[in-house]
Amino acid sequence: MLLPADIKSKIAELEKEGWQMQFTTDEPRLSEAVELYESLGYEVRLEPACSELPLPECSTCYELFCEKYKTIFIRQARNLATEPETERFPYF
Repeated sequence: MLLPADIKSKIAELEKEGWQMQFTTDEPRLSEAVELYESLGYEVRLEPACSELPLPECSTCYELFCEKYKTIFIRQARNLATEPETERFPYF
C-alpha cells in the first residue's frame, strides 16, 4: 500500500500528464462511467483505489473489497492527425 506522500506524488505525476481525477467506484457504475467518458471523447485510465486513503466511513468496504474499487482518471483524447509532431514526440 502506498503512503500518503507516495499517493500525492503519483496523483501529481498523472496531473502533469494531463489526467484529471474524477471519482472512485466499483461495478456496475465503473463500466458505465468509462463508457460515458469514452463516448464524450476522453481517454480513460483506471487506477487501483486501495492506494488511496478513504474517508473513515468508507474504510471497511475498501478493506473488504479493495480489488473491486477503481479511481477514474480522464484526459482529452489526443488527435494524432491534427496534433503537431513536436507535441507527439517532445523528446526528439
